[in-house]
Amino acid sequence: MAAARSFQLLVIGGGSGGLGCARRAAEFGIKAAVVEGGRIGGTCVNVGCVPKKVMYYAATMSEALHDAKDYGFDITQHAPFDWPTLKKKRDAYIERLNGIYDRNLEKGNIEKIVGHAKFVDKNTVDVDGTQYTADHIVIATGGYPTLPNIPGAELGITSDGFFDLETLPKKARAGYIAVEMAGILNALGSDVTLSIRHDEFLRPFDELVRKQLMEEMTAAGVKVVTNSSTSIEELDCVLFAIGRTPHSKINLEAAGVQADAKGYIQVDEDQNTSQPGIYALGDVCGKYELTPVAISCGRKLAHRLFEPNPKSKQNWDYIPTVIFSHPPIGTCGFTEDEAREKFGSDNIKVYKATFTAMYHAMTERKTKTAMKLVCKLPEEQVVGLHMIGLGCDEMLQGFGVAMKMGATKAQFDSCVAIHPTSSEELVTMR
Repeated sequence: MAAARSFQLLVIGGGSGGLGCARRAAEFGIKAAVVEGGRIGGTCVNVGCVPKKVMYYAATMSEALHDAKDYGFDITQHAPFDWPTLKKKRDAYIERLNGIYDRNLEKGNIEKIVGHAKFVDKNTVDVDGTQYTADHIVIATGGYPTLPNIPGAELGITSDGFFDLETLPKKARAGYIAVEMAGILNALGSDVTLSIRHDEFLRPFDELVRKQLMEEMTAAGVKVVTNSSTSIEELDCVLFAIGRTPHSKINLEAAGVQADAKGYIQVDEDQNTSQPGIYALGDVCGKYELTPVAISCGRKLAHRLFEPNPKSKQNWDYIPTVIFSHPPIGTCGFTEDEAREKFGSDNIKVYKATFTAMYHAMTERKTKTAMKLVCKLPEEQVVGLHMIGLGCDEMLQGFGVAMKMGATKAQFDSCVAIHPTSSEELVTMR
């Protein structure tokens, strides 16, 4: 066997976190390589955030077409929604992004190793029969959708398969927490049933947004079946969205890297695994499984190791996130229940507002906007912000910055409102 090639940094996984780490390390002059067996860009680019947002926009366009007559536009749709054409354009867009990621690796002089990696020992990785060694190895392999252990599960699809659908399903049943895809399919004309295993979906989220989304989805025509895990009915498509499994079966034992019973790799606050010189980040660690978090962790790890900046590490406080449901949800910080448990109910004050966005003043179709500020006494620091409604996805980012800086309710109130917008409610709540 030929001698193993060596790198200063070897990243296993060409998704958002791995690429973020490798590219930042390369800026410090580090000889780096990325191992990826699938399409570059990982879940987010290929079967996650990016194509999902395209479909979200298509669903939003469908809603706007329904509303157009209320704004004086006489629009007649002469043909059904053209799913195949949109899929073709969406897939072409993703391919262009794949190309951009490949070119960015070339510009950074980062070697792309195509194949599937597994550990030989703590310094050596085998990729389909070829061995590589590295001073530092980063595991950023992500995860994959979980299928339920029930008869016939192989006949359904997961979120990955959603993007392979050649036509719009006429009748679909979506699994637990598949609120985004259920909303998309419903808006585009599918007969959708959302089956959930408990009384409510999105149980880790604040009660305000959970209950409001249930009302809105039901009003929009999605049939929600609670306390359900199986069904017997004729359907064109069953979509399982019951969670994800970490992609960690890469012979971790040979490298002395510990994972928990579910396969999530255990790391400390510096992304160190149980084996010095081996690090892990992103979804394979099971904490805040969000693309921007993985990118941030990857870049901060590169700064810590190669700048070097020993203080560079991810801060986990007040991470904003959005669910692209219909209508969208934006949330940051503690839920009301979490805040009461952490700080004590006597130390929490809550502000709420529910209203109809001005857009719907003209439309027969109505959706409500609901907002909540969770404040910690005595200074009324805003420790939780939760909202659902038109535009909530785009308005959250700036408020996330304010919360990161420790903003109080008085400071929110001191900001002059932008009128007329829905976001002004966040700085005028009483």
